[in-house]
Amino acid sequence: MTPVELSRTVLRAVRRAVDEGELSVTVPERAVVAPPGPGGCGDYATTIALQLARPAGRPPRQVAEILRSRLAAADGVADVTVTGPGFLNISLAGDASAGLVATVLRKGLRYGHAARPEEQHPAQQEERHPAQQAVLLRCPREVRAVVVADAVARLLRAQGADVRACCAGPLDPAWADALGVQHVQYVRHARRTGAADGPGDADGPEGAGGHLVRPVPAPADPVPLGRDAGRWALLHPAGHDRPRITEEHLVQREGNPLFRVRYAHARTRALRRNAADLGFGARPGDVPGAQRLLALLADHPRVLAVAARDRAPDRLARHLVDVADAVLPLLPAVLPRGEEKPSAAHRARLALAEAAGTVLAGGLTLLGIDAPDHL
Repeated sequence: MTPVELSRTVLRAVRRAVDEGELSVTVPERAVVAPPGPGGCGDYATTIALQLARPAGRPPRQVAEILRSRLAAADGVADVTVTGPGFLNISLAGDASAGLVATVLRKGLRYGHAARPEEQHPAQQEERHPAQQAVLLRCPREVRAVVVADAVARLLRAQGADVRACCAGPLDPAWADALGVQHVQYVRHARRTGAADGPGDADGPEGAGGHLVRPVPAPADPVPLGRDAGRWALLHPAGHDRPRITEEHLVQREGNPLFRVRYAHARTRALRRNAADLGFGARPGDVPGAQRLLALLADHPRVLAVAARDRAPDRLARHLVDVADAVLPLLPAVLPRGEEKPSAAHRARLALAEAAGTVLAGGLTLLGIDAPDHL
């Protein structure tokens, strides 16, 4: 069960409580679920009871208890505990974790992308995601601004938006050749042709039209780093931070976040090949001790949506580092050791590793960075 699905489950519990007369509130449009904080437990927690307490005219813990029984009976939920002033802590059933892994493997690199119209439920087709609209991105003629705008365009398109990215001047050919910029264009005299706020206005205020992408400029030319390291150096820091353009991004060691992400991906692919040589494949199942990784995989669709909404590819980059750091300690236990025969536990761990590798590959692809199977 993904956070989005769990959020809908929480809202259904609220709606049932309202329909049955136990709560007199307006059902909110969304319910925020996130990993539990200090003092919490389970896989996810929500503050929906605290949010509804005042309009319901009841203490938060009383609202939480009303919702707890309904949540505990939902498919995919193993247990619900109330902590603190009224936090609902939700533990997912083991098959829910297996279902998440199966979903990632089924959707592949498109996991977390907006559903195509033919994939949507009829009720969903009537709704339009905030990102699923025409978006104009404008940026100055500066290498980091152009690369960030290119990555934002990729993220928005993955969320179903129709994106046009414009630069204030002609692009340096090296930005396309060496840094893989594909989605930013310079269109001369765009205003005269009737286009809304053309690239000639890219240095103007955001109110001039569209969204202005103008991060802190790069202090040096990233082209010598090559496409992957160059893009990572520009995209991994937040837009308000000054990037470091050094050869540290090329070094293959643990201190290099890009190396850890690509190494983790390559390891998952190597394990799949090795498992095939041993005659067994992946099968989603329960993997004890993998809660953090499962939570990160479940959170991937939200991270993509937020990165697109906030025009912040750095959020995706940091998320990929977290996924890599969570999966690497689990990989040594994927394959049988010595005379040990492959078991259901090995198949489940292999499926989880493949799911993590899929998320890493999909995220790197959206950043315009290669995810090699061999490193």
